[in-house]
Amino acid sequence: MTNEVVVSYLLNSGFSVKIGKTLLIFDYYLDPENIVPNLIAESDTVYMFSSHRHFDHFNPLIRQFADTVNQYFLSFDIEGEAGAKKLPLEKTVYLNTYDNYASETLQVKTYSSTDEGVSFLVEVDGWHIFHAGDFNWWHWKGETEENIKFARNRFAKQLKKMSGLVADIAFFPVDSRLEEFCDLGAKEFCKKTDVNYLIAMHRRGPVWTPTADFFQDNKTIPTWCPIKSGEQRKITK
Repeated sequence: MTNEVVVSYLLNSGFSVKIGKTLLIFDYYLDPENIVPNLIAESDTVYMFSSHRHFDHFNPLIRQFADTVNQYFLSFDIEGEAGAKKLPLEKTVYLNTYDNYASETLQVKTYSSTDEGVSFLVEVDGWHIFHAGDFNWWHWKGETEENIKFARNRFAKQLKKMSGLVADIAFFPVDSRLEEFCDLGAKEFCKKTDVNYLIAMHRRGPVWTPTADFFQDNKTIPTWCPIKSGEQRKITK
């Protein structure tokens, strides 16, 4: 098992996770620092994941890496997109919610979202990586009480299905457009799951840092809220 991985920030919810010679790329949208080609060149096996069809999570330009990507894992709602039809069929796997995929080198489990598509739990070489996609508690100020209640219940229902989830690294939205409610979902997610390292994504504003009461039962875990494309962190276990 590899004891150290390298996480690189692309943009928005886009990240790569390099585990030994295996590279995972999540929600490639833009790569302003052009780091992906170098990461791919350093890797023997490359998997790309897109959580849903929104333009800031799925970019059809991922087809430019088709010669070196071993497998594309795409949410079911992407299949109807014109850009998806240009990806090599033999390398593309579409996953529904609560789906499972397993090979000799990795395991993929999907959960539902509170927006579009799916979230991913990926296991490679003993590492469990969770990428939420747009799964979040979308509590928007100014919404009707009915809509606020609907968002809360939808999030709680899905989170219940994740109870007991274990992840060495979890990528989760902390969207500043939600103002003081930006980390409401992340806080509940960490409370109900067993996460060892939390990485904020879909930030859309100021750098996020957890408040003093963010973690429950004195269980404090490392967090990272990247700012600029190309930033990297080494994470060990």
